[in-house]
Amino acid sequence: MIELTLIGIGTGNPQHLTLQAVDALNQQDLILIPNKGETKDDLAGLRREICAQTLRADGPKIVEFQLPVRDEATKDYRKRVDDWHDEIAEIWLRNIRAHLPEGGKVGFLVWGDPSLYDSTMRIADRLHRVTELDTRVIPGITSIQALTAGHVIPLNEINGPVVITTGRQIRDAGWPEGATSVVVMLDGACSFQHLDAEGVQIWWSAFAGMPQEITLSGALSEVGEKIIQTRAEARADHGWIMDIYLLRR
Repeated sequence: MIELTLIGIGTGNPQHLTLQAVDALNQQDLILIPNKGETKDDLAGLRREICAQTLRADGPKIVEFQLPVRDEATKDYRKRVDDWHDEIAEIWLRNIRAHLPEGGKVGFLVWGDPSLYDSTMRIADRLHRVTELDTRVIPGITSIQALTAGHVIPLNEINGPVVITTGRQIRDAGWPEGATSVVVMLDGACSFQHLDAEGVQIWWSAFAGMPQEITLSGALSEVGEKIIQTRAEARADHGWIMDIYLLRR
C-alpha cells in the first residue's frame, strides 16, 4: 500500500508552513521533488531548503525527478494538459516503485494549497487507477492570501462577489459576469491588457510572500504598462516568475 500525502507549503517561504505540514513532512518515508530544468532550479531549490529546515536527522529520503514539459504541438489545450498529466503520473509511479518497492509513505510539496489551481490531486487520481493508494491532503497558505496580505486589502468588498479565474479566461471571455472583484492566476501574458481599463483598479504581486516579493497597485490605466515591464525584468532576472493579481471595478 502506498500512502500519498500532498503537502501545501504556501508560497515558498518556509515560515508559511503550518505545524501540520511540518509534522506530515517528517512522517514520510520518501519525498519526491520535481525539477523543471536549469532555468527553474530555484523552485526545486526552495523545496530542498524547506526540507533542510524542517526535517529531522532521521527524516525521509529525498529524491528529485525531471518534470516533463507539455507538448505544444498538440493544439487542443485540454488534451495537451491531459497527456502531460498522464506522463507525470507515470514518472511518479516509476519513482515510487523504485524507492518504495514494499510500499510506504510518499510526500509531495505543493506550492500554495493543493486545491487551488494545482494539478497534483488530478495526477494522484491517475495513480488510483493503477495501484493501491491512499491519499491525504495537507492544506497550505494560498497565493491569494499572500497577495491580499502584501497589499493590506480584503479579498472582497462588502457583499461583493469574487471570481477566481485564469489569464486565459480573461483573454478569451473578458470580465466575468456579475463579479466586482476578480483574482487572476496562471497568467503568463498580462491578460489584463485585453480589458477595458476604465474604472479598474489592480493589485499585483510577483513572488508573493517571498523575500523577493514585488508589489504594484493603482489604476490599471496608469500602472498596467509598468507591471508588464516589471514582470518581464523579474522573469529575466530569476529565470521564472510566479505572479497573481486582483482586479476591482
